[in-house]
Amino acid sequence: MGTIFGIPPQALFGQLLLGLINGSFYALLSLGLAVIFGMLNVINFAHGALYMMGAFVSWLLLTQLGIGYWWSLLLAPVIVGLFGVLLEKTLLARLYKLDHLYGLLLTFGVALMVEGAFRHQYGVSGQPYPIPEALRGGQNLGFMFLPNYRGWVVVASLVMCLGTWMAIERTKLGAYLRAATENPVLVQAFGINVPRMVTLTYAFGVALAGLAGVLAAPIYQVSPLMGTNLIIVVFAVVVIGGMGSILGAVVTGYGLGLLEGLTKVFYPEASNIVVFVIMAVVLMIKPAGLFGREK
Repeated sequence: MGTIFGIPPQALFGQLLLGLINGSFYALLSLGLAVIFGMLNVINFAHGALYMMGAFVSWLLLTQLGIGYWWSLLLAPVIVGLFGVLLEKTLLARLYKLDHLYGLLLTFGVALMVEGAFRHQYGVSGQPYPIPEALRGGQNLGFMFLPNYRGWVVVASLVMCLGTWMAIERTKLGAYLRAATENPVLVQAFGINVPRMVTLTYAFGVALAGLAGVLAAPIYQVSPLMGTNLIIVVFAVVVIGGMGSILGAVVTGYGLGLLEGLTKVFYPEASNIVVFVIMAVVLMIKPAGLFGREK
């Protein structure tokens, strides 16, 4: 078998697969952040901690209650979403009329408390989570070996991202959500319970983070630090795509994941900073982000 730009095909496509998997998590987490910022106007720095919480909930369901992976895909996001409801009702609801900085500082503090609680209880060493039986093994594609579970993560993330985009952009509920971000008083006058809609939107956004945590559990070890290692990159993805842009979060998440994979092949030394270099360039050219709108 020949080479592509001097790189063996198995190495090139293997890194592209890793980039696509990372991009799947970038897109799913960025989507939750974009939904929350678009509706609540809050920069949710606790997103990484809630992603970690989703992974830990799935691990605890398995080890303490014997509830397997497939049920965890449903239960863990619901549990994280309920925690989000509690967080929004008790803390975030007091900050909506204040500057963005207050929400950022509050959610940063929440992230530290959540991470500290899990670190105190379980330490910093990772906990293994087994791949479900139905998704073990892989497929030999000739030019590369595709693990079944990693293929499932890409498909599940893509379906969830496209489904969320369709729901927000193409349904009546999505129209209510978009209208409530522009003129909540007018929407309330039409009989829509805007505060409840805001709470459920935040719950849905953090539930997406919880779902990403469940998907990540069999790939990465479940650790209190797993959210900290990811959230800075995810925020960069959101800024590049445009704060509050659903389409921007999804497209930029996958695109930057693939670009990161290519960088690891051709210039590995820059793979950890390529996202931030692109963010700096985009902000100089278009401060609102690639898909964002100037205000």
